[in-house]
Amino acid sequence: MSEVKTRARPAAITLTAAAEQRIADLMSRAPAGAIGVKLSTPRRGCSGLAYSVDYVSEELKFDEKIETPGGTFYVDGGSVLYLVGSVMDWREDDFAAGFVFENPNAKGACGCGESFTV
Repeated sequence: MSEVKTRARPAAITLTAAAEQRIADLMSRAPAGAIGVKLSTPRRGCSGLAYSVDYVSEELKFDEKIETPGGTFYVDGGSVLYLVGSVMDWREDDFAAGFVFENPNAKGACGCGESFTV
């Protein structure tokens, strides 16, 4: 009998060090019962899809699970196809702070940058 070799599947998205640190910060003050932070792409905005990052209290079967040094990061199973190959970063300056996404699947975005289309 031959042994079946499997290789680890790469994560759907890549997190920068700054994004991982922000997840650690969020998890350090997470509400009771939170098991991680989850990225999803709900339908909203003028381009159709938006990025949403929220605490989660349960792991769903089809969610992508990424272990980071500061806590578990999930990608919504229904959103993975829109996000494969993306890079998630955390950026702060004097006027704004937030997660920023470089998404190769996005074909367009609204003028304010709050939503995208694939």
